[in-house]
Amino acid sequence: MRDRFHDGSARLIVGASGIPLEIPLEIPLEIAASCRARTQGLLGRDSVEGALLLSPASSIHTIGMRFPIDVAYVDHELTVLAVRTMRPWRMGLPRPRSRHVLEAAAGALETWGVRVGVRLEVRA
Repeated sequence: MRDRFHDGSARLIVGASGIPLEIPLEIPLEIAASCRARTQGLLGRDSVEGALLLSPASSIHTIGMRFPIDVAYVDHELTVLAVRTMRPWRMGLPRPRSRHVLEAAAGALETWGVRVGVRLEVRA
């Protein structure tokens, strides 16, 4: 699953390659690849367990969100291009070269070691 994803559940592997981590982490991942799933995203939820991958996506908004989130912009190779924390009711600018957007609860990406240059992997 490099560039084409389908709605459903998977596992996010952090530190698969790129900037290595001592021990790769596996995080529960929800994939939103259909227009309907991407539009819904985390709206209407009070929290998120693990992370949500929006694909394809190069920008997001937090209008209507109930909690702040961490956002990682990811390229075709699943390498992290940028990481931001967004409060509710904000608009994110499109990120050049971004193909996917990873969302998680605020503070989670730092805890998991998701930072610029880290390579991610998605496993079914």
